[in-house]
Amino acid sequence: MTLNELRFIVAVAQERNFRRAAAKCFISQPALSLAIQKLEEELGLKIFERGKSEVALTPVGAAIVEQAQRVLEEAERIREIAAQGKNQLITPLRVGVIHSVGPYLLPDLIPALKKIAPQMALEVEENITANLEALLRNGKLDVIIIALPFGDGGILTRALYDEVFEVVVNNDHRWVARRSIKPAELAAEKVLLLDSGHCFSNQVAEACPDLQRKGAEIQRGTSLETIRNMVASGLGITVLPASSNSARYRSKLLSVIPFTQPMPSRRIALAWRKSFARTQAVDALAQAVAQAKITGIQHLS
Repeated sequence: MTLNELRFIVAVAQERNFRRAAAKCFISQPALSLAIQKLEEELGLKIFERGKSEVALTPVGAAIVEQAQRVLEEAERIREIAAQGKNQLITPLRVGVIHSVGPYLLPDLIPALKKIAPQMALEVEENITANLEALLRNGKLDVIIIALPFGDGGILTRALYDEVFEVVVNNDHRWVARRSIKPAELAAEKVLLLDSGHCFSNQVAEACPDLQRKGAEIQRGTSLETIRNMVASGLGITVLPASSNSARYRSKLLSVIPFTQPMPSRRIALAWRKSFARTQAVDALAQAVAQAKITGIQHLS
């Protein structure tokens, strides 16, 4: 069993295709197939179920690939330890961020990070939490920015800031002069929310449980900015994270109203694999977030 063989099975597990995995590993497909067959014979079991159109992991194969990923990361950590003088802030950092955070954090995060780690570029993937988690676990992302709770024993998290939710209405809405809104009142309105796959939509539903009752009028949207424009046109009301309601993003057609105390909120955090070796890069990213000047959030460090 070699590290290359482990790299091969991880690549096939990620790509679900031998041809693409071979290209990713810069070897021929026959050579990759032969190496994996050799490893399966050595272990005495099948790691993959080979179909005509797709390759699937066997149950024991999934566990083997997960362990292989950890072994490869530990091998990389040995290289990091052996080169302690090497700057961890030079190579790009692959960062994932949820849709309801990315547009409002990144414009302030990037300049702050440039001052802290000027040579460390960010490769950014914006996606829903479930997809970011999968990309993090299989090594395609280094760090993700998500809402807590999140993770398990193999994932480390670091809380960054708390953020309240706010009600947003069209200036012609009957609530426009209100000083605050009770969560239960939303159920009587047409409420625009993100698609249910987004964690922010689920958090709003938890904060305003009456929205989940039968008869509540909910319309779904694909992005917060699309929803904001739909509210501006008079289609309904919405709930947005406070960071999205700063002067930079606010429309003159809309009014922002706080919830009554205790205000619904969420906690945003970094998450990374426990085996990820570039801890200085994680620290730099957290430091940049702490320096970002974003309306409506309360930094935790």
